[in-house]
Amino acid sequence: MKPVWIVDDDQAIRWVLEKALTRAGIETVSFSSAQEVQTALHDDVPAALVSDIRMPGKDGLALLKDVKRAHPALPVIIMTAFGDLDSTVSAFQGGAFDYLPKPFDVNEAVSLISRAIQESSQAEPGAQDAGTTDGAGESSPKAMLTQSASPAMQEVFRAIGRLAQSNVTVLITGESGSGKELVARALHQHGMRSKGPFVALNTAAIPRDLLEAELFGHERGAFTGANTTRRGRFEEASGGTLFLDEIGDMPFELQTRLLRVLSDGTFYRVGGSQPVRADVRIVAATHQPLEERVREGKFREDLFHRLNVIRLRLPPLRERREDIEQLARHFLAVSANTLGVPVKRLSDAALDALKQFDFPGNVRQLENFCHWLTVMAPGQTINLDDLPPEIHTPSMLVSDSPVAVSMDAQAPVPESMTPGRWTDRLVRDATERLMKAEPDLWGSLTNEFERAILQAALDVCRGRRVEAAARLGMGRNTITRKLRELGMDQSSLDQPIQSPGAIGDRAEEPDDSHRAARESATADHS
Repeated sequence: MKPVWIVDDDQAIRWVLEKALTRAGIETVSFSSAQEVQTALHDDVPAALVSDIRMPGKDGLALLKDVKRAHPALPVIIMTAFGDLDSTVSAFQGGAFDYLPKPFDVNEAVSLISRAIQESSQAEPGAQDAGTTDGAGESSPKAMLTQSASPAMQEVFRAIGRLAQSNVTVLITGESGSGKELVARALHQHGMRSKGPFVALNTAAIPRDLLEAELFGHERGAFTGANTTRRGRFEEASGGTLFLDEIGDMPFELQTRLLRVLSDGTFYRVGGSQPVRADVRIVAATHQPLEERVREGKFREDLFHRLNVIRLRLPPLRERREDIEQLARHFLAVSANTLGVPVKRLSDAALDALKQFDFPGNVRQLENFCHWLTVMAPGQTINLDDLPPEIHTPSMLVSDSPVAVSMDAQAPVPESMTPGRWTDRLVRDATERLMKAEPDLWGSLTNEFERAILQAALDVCRGRRVEAAARLGMGRNTITRKLRELGMDQSSLDQPIQSPGAIGDRAEEPDDSHRAARESATADHS
């Protein structure tokens, strides 16, 4: 096995790493400057290179750039001062395998270097070419839809083929993230209207007051601010396909107007008196059970039957696990091509873990995982430990984003607040409010979250604002402003809870008038 090269102008650092790696059975060669390393690289290439970032002459980042240009497959670990964010970011941007913060734990350093050596030994010829993709790397709906070993998806393919030469209305059903818009685009691209426009509109994303004008357009002077005549989506899609996503969320009063268009083929702009001919093919999609919404009186039954001429059901990703490997490779190739970095490979263990995961966010969640891995996985081979936290903790709430909630295992957390429980309730509450089209949902939920966490911090700190701010990772002026904005300035802070162990703290807490004056003065000087 080739040795590991260590370059650092600090002899003590070189000595510590040499001894630790030797005990682990790893041969080392040490250098005191980047110039010595570059000279040695003319004759040999190490298994891995560990370099300090700040050295006399050429620094570690410049060495990294030169090494990666000549030997792109060589894993380079950059040692940097702890908390030096700029250096850390620059190291990763330069292609570093990972970084080792100083002061470092010797065992962690040996483990990281061992992994780099393993990565070097597993490197395959041609695998390091940035942006190298095959057909699976095409970032197009066709590439997504024509690659499936799933019988359920094969049925979708057949349906698209049968519907290609028809103008019939199609209703696509499936869970969020399963690829409904991709199917709608495929129907358009393979159909008789492929030369016309494909116009997509998410009916749940447009405020109900604006949705009518968005769909049908408006005449000049139809309402305040309508200074010119504007075409709606029906006119923009003339001669092509209009894709109405999340049709189940369309306001009930607008469903009547859509029904009239489907039945008569004409509509009126908002404020208009002349009928406009609608020459479009309608493809609608929803993740909701429309039959149930019809029974609840939230969706018109006659509109449902108008839309439900041909129904295509997209299977969730958990019902087509045989496609996960091919899709993952596709998304990894697309991410690498987008970022201009080498395409990463999945180890067998990592691939098995992905296949066992249920993916509640479906294909979109897998795509997000692959983007995350392309950026965050340190090596070219993605191992089991590199996968997002959701893969290892399936009991936690999983979303489209590979960001997980972590909680301190030693903190006394009530059972009702264990990971996955409060977030489950949050999702249910948010879903109910979204269904009701509650205005400014983001603002209200954000205020509720901030109010709850601030109150918890104040309770834990017995009302001491400075300590609460420190524990939350914010400044004193910030917590003061937040409490004032949320109307908590008086109720939470006037009477800190006093205990025998907190007498000294209470004596140091000024009264409200002095505290307000001091904080005002601090704010003025900050």
